[in-house]
Amino acid sequence: MVERIVEGIYRIGIPLPNNPLKELNSYLIQGEDGDFLIDTGFRCQECSEALAAGLKELNTSVDRINVLITHLHSDHSGLAAQFAGTCRKIYMGETDFLILENELFENGAKLRYQRFQDEGFPSELMDYAIHANPSVQMALDCVDERFCTVKNHEQIHIGAYTLEALFMPGHTPGHMMFWIEEEKIMFTGDHVLFDISPNITAWNGVEDSLGNYLSSLQQAQRYPVELALPGHRQRGDYHPRIDALAAHHDRRLGEVIQAVTKTPGITGYEIAGQMKWKIRARDWEDFPPVQKYFAVGECLAHLDYLVKRERLFRKKEWGIWHYYLEEPYKPHKVIGAYEK
Repeated sequence: MVERIVEGIYRIGIPLPNNPLKELNSYLIQGEDGDFLIDTGFRCQECSEALAAGLKELNTSVDRINVLITHLHSDHSGLAAQFAGTCRKIYMGETDFLILENELFENGAKLRYQRFQDEGFPSELMDYAIHANPSVQMALDCVDERFCTVKNHEQIHIGAYTLEALFMPGHTPGHMMFWIEEEKIMFTGDHVLFDISPNITAWNGVEDSLGNYLSSLQQAQRYPVELALPGHRQRGDYHPRIDALAAHHDRRLGEVIQAVTKTPGITGYEIAGQMKWKIRARDWEDFPPVQKYFAVGECLAHLDYLVKRERLFRKKEWGIWHYYLEEPYKPHKVIGAYEK
């Protein structure tokens, strides 16, 4: 369960029950006056027990723990309030913190789901996905005075190490990575994963999530990383993996264009059903509703990217967006008795 990475830095494996991600990599960095925990797991009994056992094995306790959250997703933030000491801090990027507050107090998640319905996602499946999605059921349930925001390039000193916060939007609008320059260690969160691809979804208020992600990958590529510590699964070779992730999304964009070429006027929900997904399901109809939600969200991020660059066009018909390779017919404006 506990793995020593280098002196003073340890990985605690947190099982994610009934989740295809399988496990979260939580990292403990030991300090003199307090320890820092990077990411926590879902707010559920299985994650809580595993994290508590890991901390006990490392001979530390909650009263010493500060929490550093890479991004707002509940598998990374769910237990932050429970495992940060009462006189400690919970650090989080500014952008994701504002979204997290909206999720908790203004029901922002349900507002996001409206976009999915506008893209043809059946309402009955959406209702089920809302209630079954673990990101809702096992999310952080409070924000208190321990929470504070961290800015791009801000430094956090922990024992022998200095972590530099790096703003890397894409997977979430405010995703952060943390860089230890002296050791050439990068905590990548879910920005760079090695045996699975990070989900890049459409977000309300974000024009181009995929474009943000690809731009962030280019920034991440510039760091001379020798040891990358991801949020899930295994470690790997950092720079070639970034190239592979960019190529993955290029192939995805090709799948979207191919679907629209084959069926002009197709909806976002229908396009997602024609894309290739690594999942144990016979076909699109057999997808679990929550996995359909993730698939459609990623499809929409690719559609937004293509629409912004005028490689695709969309038109709303009967409340649903439809996609075309060429700009659909626009009615002439009528001014007085003259038509322009």
